[in-house]
Amino acid sequence: MNVHQKIKKPAEKPEKQKQPPQQQEHQPGVESAMRPRPEYLPRYPGVGKLKDKVAIITGGDSGIGRAVAVAMAREGALISIIYLEEHDDARETARLVEAEGSQAILFAGDVADEMFCWEAVERTFEEFNRIDILVNNAAEQHEVDDPVELSTEQLERTFRTNVFSQFHMTRACLQYMQAGANIINTTSITAYRGHKTLIDYASTKGAIVSLTRSLSQALVDKGIRVNGVAPGPIWTPLIPASFDAKKVAEHGASAPMERAGQPNEVAPCYVFLASEDASYITGQVLHPNGGSVLNT
Repeated sequence: MNVHQKIKKPAEKPEKQKQPPQQQEHQPGVESAMRPRPEYLPRYPGVGKLKDKVAIITGGDSGIGRAVAVAMAREGALISIIYLEEHDDARETARLVEAEGSQAILFAGDVADEMFCWEAVERTFEEFNRIDILVNNAAEQHEVDDPVELSTEQLERTFRTNVFSQFHMTRACLQYMQAGANIINTTSITAYRGHKTLIDYASTKGAIVSLTRSLSQALVDKGIRVNGVAPGPIWTPLIPASFDAKKVAEHGASAPMERAGQPNEVAPCYVFLASEDASYITGQVLHPNGGSVLNT
C-alpha cells in the first residue's frame, strides 16, 4: 500500500428508517400531507441529457411522477404533467419544474378515460410542437384480504387505470413520436413477486411487463425504444392512501436495505432510459427495489 494512502474506515450500515403511522382516505393520495415528505429533488447536477425534449408524465403531480418530472426538467426537458385531481400537488410540481429553468403544463383528468388521454396528448403537442418521451406512471391499488371479495368493479377499474391508460396514452403519442423517442412504463416488484392482498394490482403490473416487451418489438424498426421501471417499496402518497397506519409504518422494512426508497432514488432510472445513454436498450425493465433479487 502506498504510504500516502489513508486507511478508510469501514462504511457504517445506514440506520433503519421507518415512517410514523399515518393513513389517507382517498387515492392517489396527497404528498403535502405525508410525514415525512418524500424526497424528490435530484441528487446530481443536470448536464443537458434531455435538452429541448418534451416529456409527458402521467401521475406526474406527486411521488415517483414528481421526482421524474423534476429530474427530466433538470436535464432540459419540457414537461407535461397529467394528474387526477390533486391540484395543489400538481401546481407545486410545476413550480419545481420551472425552478429548474424549464416549462410545465398541467392537465387534470382520469387516464382511465380514453378521450381524456387523447385530448391531453393533443394539447401537449399544440403547446410544445413535439412529443419525445412518454412516462406511463399513473396507477391505483386497493387491498382485498380475501380473493373472493375482489369485485368485478374494482378489477375493471384497476385495469382501466393501470393498463388501459398505457395503451391509450401510447396510441395517442405515437402519432407524433419520431425516431429517437422513448416510452417508459412503470411496473412494480409485485409483477415478479405477486402480492396476496393486491392481486388485481399485481396482475396489472405483470401485464405492463408484457406490454413493454411486446411494444418494444413492434416499435424497434421505427427507432422508438420502450422500457420499464419496476420499483420496490417507495415512499409515495399511494402508500398511506392504500394501507392502514400500521402497514404504512412498516413499509419497506422487508427489503434487504430495510427501508423504503425515496422517489429521487427511482427517478434516475427514467432519465437514463430516456437519454442517449440507453440507446442500445429496449424491451428491458430496471429494478430500483432496495436489493431484492428477482427471477426476471
